[in-house]
Amino acid sequence: MIYDHILIRYGEISTKGRNRSFFVDKLRKNVKYVLRDFEKIKIIANRDRMYIELNGENWEEIATRLKKVFGIQSLSPVLKVGKDIEEIKESSLQLMKKLRTGNETFKIQARRSDKEYPYDSNELNHIIGGHILKNIEGIKVDVHHPDFELKVEVRNGAVFLTCEVIQGAGGMPVGSSGKAMIMLSGGIDSPVAAYLAMKRGLQVEAVHFFSPPFTSERSKQKVIDLGIKLAEVSGTLKLHIVPFTEIQQEILKHVPENYTMTIMRRMMLRITDRIRQKQDGLAIVTGESLGQVASQTLDSMYTINEVTHTPVIRPLITMDKNDIINIARKIDTLEISNRPFEDCCTIFTPSQPKTKPKLDKAIHYESYFDFEALIEKALDGIETMTLKAGEKVSESEFEELF
Repeated sequence: MIYDHILIRYGEISTKGRNRSFFVDKLRKNVKYVLRDFEKIKIIANRDRMYIELNGENWEEIATRLKKVFGIQSLSPVLKVGKDIEEIKESSLQLMKKLRTGNETFKIQARRSDKEYPYDSNELNHIIGGHILKNIEGIKVDVHHPDFELKVEVRNGAVFLTCEVIQGAGGMPVGSSGKAMIMLSGGIDSPVAAYLAMKRGLQVEAVHFFSPPFTSERSKQKVIDLGIKLAEVSGTLKLHIVPFTEIQQEILKHVPENYTMTIMRRMMLRITDRIRQKQDGLAIVTGESLGQVASQTLDSMYTINEVTHTPVIRPLITMDKNDIINIARKIDTLEISNRPFEDCCTIFTPSQPKTKPKLDKAIHYESYFDFEALIEKALDGIETMTLKAGEKVSESEFEELF
């Protein structure tokens, strides 16, 4: 093993002042959960850095998982050594010997956070670099475009050596900003909205509206697979599947066709808000992008939003479709979303939906039928499952994380 630890850098957490310990603790719990099957590791978190003692575990497998954890700015596999200058010189030499394959170039980038250490950064660069040049034949220094950049980080307790810096997901630890419900349709947009909401620290629970026999079990499985993919980021994800067939059928019977989409979305928002209340959520997240479809004009949003006073967060509101597709491709949900199994909104889209629905008309058309009993029936019939990468998890395991 070349490296014996992984060093995690916090990024935005470092700006949190007196509240930093809360965010660090949340990130530590998230990291512990993501790495739960690596039994030998030990996680050490302090105010400025987090360290994982590998104890023989494969650092590359661990780093692959950590790259998706929000709250991590960057990470590095590191070799931990003592602060004696001779030990640092020799360990740096041995690390370069193990990593190089030919006559590569290198650069030393020392950083001294322990200001009482007797050598400053420039002195360390020259001392360590000179030792490597003296003891490895054919190697050269290139300060602009080196093949290897050996980073030497001198901290209060130890010195850490690495030639690797891996970019993390950034953002805030999932769960540090509260809980929200994501309306997960199965299309391209809503998984991206969920991802961006989690990046800002929200723990999300997904709500999906299912209309059998008009929508198939394969459509339902597509949403489950999206939930499992999102669980790779959040550690785990709770999914609520709402039976919506009867409500849609009554909307089609009693509401003029050009207002059916508006009323349908109002019903969905009502139900999602009820679930939010039961699950102690504080907001609702949607995948709406302004002007993308008829129900996402400003007039439509105003009319649909009237059914709740709960904050509705729209991470994609100013993005165009290419922006959204690029993120979906990055987070590996695009292929799942493109499976040819339609959701309930797609199947019942009217031929000429109203793009500027009036609130008074929407309320008037809803009065043609008492939907409350069907809403209660739908809430009673919800199927709830908890997902993680690759499988479902038990309720107790979910509660332990959050």
